[in-house]
Amino acid sequence: METLLACCIGFLTACGVFLMLRGRTFPVVVGLTMLSYAVNLFLFASGRLNLRGAAVLGMSEEYADPLPQALVLTAIVIGFAMTAYLVILAIRARA
Repeated sequence: METLLACCIGFLTACGVFLMLRGRTFPVVVGLTMLSYAVNLFLFASGRLNLRGAAVLGMSEEYADPLPQALVLTAIVIGFAMTAYLVILAIRARA
């Protein structure tokens, strides 16, 4: 599971950097969005993925840290707002 997540994070980061290096505006916006998704996935995975049960019930060794999940939810909302703002700026720069 960790190997799959690491590969997904690497793939999203590589695609985001590739798109950010493009010369046009829209690929740069999509590249920034993909980089933010990669960072969100990294933060989510850093909270020790526990697929067997609830986040805070059970033995103390089996706890999944809920703080990265809360940070990722906040980062998703901020990332969506920044993407919308960048799209508006790109549209106004064209006009």
